[in-house]
Formats: sequence, C-alpha cells, structure tokens
Amino acid sequence: MLLRDNIYRSIRQAILTCEFPPGQELREQMLAQRYHVSRSPIRDSLLRLEQENLVTVLPRQGYRVNPISISDAEDIFGLRLLIEPACAVAAARADNEALRTLDRFRDFANEERTESEFVEYNRTFHRTIADLSGNARMAAVAVDLDEQFERLVRVSLRVFKYEQVRVASTEHEAIIDALQAHDADLASRLSYEHSANAQSRIVTALRLVAEAWVQPVEAPRTME
Repeated sequence: MLLRDNIYRSIRQAILTCEFPPGQELREQMLAQRYHVSRSPIRDSLLRLEQENLVTVLPRQGYRVNPISISDAEDIFGLRLLIEPACAVAAARADNEALRTLDRFRDFANEERTESEFVEYNRTFHRTIADLSGNARMAAVAVDLDEQFERLVRVSLRVFKYEQVRVASTEHEAIIDALQAHDADLASRLSYEHSANAQSRIVTALRLVAEAWVQPVEAPRTME
C-alpha cells in the first residue's frame, strides 16, 4: 500500500475511533511528527478527509475534526436501515455451518465489558452478517457505514453506558436466532428494528453530550 494511503487510513481511523475527538484541532507539523513523515502526505490525507466531511480546513490555522451533526447521523442511519435488513435477508440463506459461527456473539453482556470491547464486538457482529450475505458489494457498503458509525457508538456509550451493551446484545441474539432458523423475513424485521433503536439512542445521546462533540441543527428531522 502506498505511504500516502497508509497515512490517510491512520488519521481516518484515529478520527473514527475518537482518538482525535470531534472539535480537536489538527496541525500538519504535529501529525508529521506523530507519523514520522513529511507534511506533504499529511496535507494530502487531510484534504481527502475534508472531502469525507471528517475535517474542516481552518484558513491560516490548520484543520479541525468536524463535530458530529445530528443530520449527518440520521443520513448514516437512513442507509443502515436499508443495508442492515438486506444483509440479514441474504445471510439467512447461508448454510447451517456458516450460521453456527454466529454463536460466538451470544452471552456477550453476561460479563462487564469495556467501551473498546463493545465497539469491537458490535463491529465484528455486523461485519460478519454482511460477509454471510455473500454479496461483496453490499458488504463493502455495510463496512464503510460501520466505520463511520463507530464515532456515533462511542458518543452513545458515554450516555447510556452498560444499558446499551445489554440491549444491543439481546437484540443481536434475536437476530442470530432468526438467521439460524433461516427466517429471512424475521431477520430483516429484527435488523431494521435494531438499527431504528440504535438511531433513537444515538440521536438522544448526541443531543445530550457536550457542544464540542456535536454540531446542532436548526430543525432536526423527526424520528418517525
């Protein structure tokens, strides 16, 4: 992989995992020292991230990690509400042996978990179902959405804490049951409800966290 692509992916991952939190200012020189490169690949990476709406260029100052906007979160969920059920429908057609691999996602909430453990568990669960769909293009879209979703999950965990882990784990297990029964309609409905419930929690969390993390909108869209 080219050096510039490596740098771009590293900075992007730091933003999506909130290692660089929303609102943080980024300087080319600071990033160049961090990643041990010249400023040129740093500048190219930040301009790519600007196109993804992850950073904003501050004239004569540097860059800033964009606050999370409620409208942007709802745009992400608008796609998830389409993609997640579609992946579930396709995954329900997988063979029994493949679907049995989902058993490793059961009983996650029976033990106390850290934020990072839940984020990894949640990411892996959704990506596994996307892979089980057998549709590489749809899975690629699902993975891209999942990467952007991670910042939202971390914000939500700061508000709902272990309640979110318990609820999500219970909903995951219901989806697993439907998939292993090859009930595509039920798997689709449960996946839709799971995404809708997550949307409700996350939008609520975004409205509660500090202004530095969230960019308000004048007239947020309703949840209906």
